[in-house]
Amino acid sequence: MKDLFLKRKQAFRKECVGYLRYVLNDHFVLFLLVLVGFLAYQYSQLLQHFPENHLPIICLIGIVSVLLLLWGGIATYVEAPDKLFLLVAEEEVREHIQKQSLASFIFWVSVQTLFLLLFTPLFLAMGLGLGVFGVYVLLLGVGKYFLFQKKAGKFFSANHLDWDYVIAQESKRKQFLLRFFALFTQVKGISNSVKRRAYLDVILKAVQKVPGKIWQNLYLRSYLRNGDLFALSLRLLFLSLLALIFIEQAWIATAVVVLFNYLLLFQLLALYHAFDYQYLTQLFPLDKGEKEKGLKEIVTAIGLLVLLLESLLGLLIFKEKMPLLALIGVSVVLQFLYLPYQLKRLVDE
Repeated sequence: MKDLFLKRKQAFRKECVGYLRYVLNDHFVLFLLVLVGFLAYQYSQLLQHFPENHLPIICLIGIVSVLLLLWGGIATYVEAPDKLFLLVAEEEVREHIQKQSLASFIFWVSVQTLFLLLFTPLFLAMGLGLGVFGVYVLLLGVGKYFLFQKKAGKFFSANHLDWDYVIAQESKRKQFLLRFFALFTQVKGISNSVKRRAYLDVILKAVQKVPGKIWQNLYLRSYLRNGDLFALSLRLLFLSLLALIFIEQAWIATAVVVLFNYLLLFQLLALYHAFDYQYLTQLFPLDKGEKEKGLKEIVTAIGLLVLLLESLLGLLIFKEKMPLLALIGVSVVLQFLYLPYQLKRLVDE
């Protein structure tokens, strides 16, 4: 049993490491270095000109502390077939989950503590001292312990293992990691959910229901009802607008927004395979290339709408207009040069 779960753990970690090389590419690493340098500079400026009113700092520490406290889950590596094939060894699986709960707690409380150490200068600047900071870190560690105990307790019901819940939580944990890697490259094993959002049906009227617009209708409907892509678009747009508002350096804000626009475009390309399971689409009496044309029109429309909102906000915020022009220029290049190039690669595959 121990060897089985160890093999699964190593296989999943190997898969993640394989995707990680696409995440930590030269351009993204360079962007991270610039971002970390910017944040470090802003942090030093805050410490040198520390505000007399400590309430905003305390609120910020409180919000980050809650997020760190909730961050993390238990990796069980239990899969759906185990409900049948490992049922006779349920006691051994229970022991494995208990050990994994402890190991996950140690890992995540270590990560939490490392992040909390960054708050040490803030505590000293507020005159609280290292003793108060140590108690603060200890309390959050105890809080995370009880939180992990509660999470582990949900795996069991009436002294029996709740197989369905354990399998669902492990699948959710893996899907979360794979979706992160999917921001940078094509990832296998991602499952999508479909949910009708009736309040968005009015948007479907923007595309005529005529034979020449079949793929446009299908892709727009898939985008609006896909459980991941639509929500991801809103999150990336929200982060872009926040970057424009709160990052004072216009060029750095522009670089961050361009990165988010690139990630959005890259993710929307996944719509190309949304109907691969439906073989009847191959019988559509349409010219070759209509599928790519339909996807290009939908993705371009979404990208231009996002760019319009960002540009309107940029007009209000940016004092200099060159960064805004750069944002528009790079985004247009992504839409009208990078998008056709990637679509051609998808067709060739």
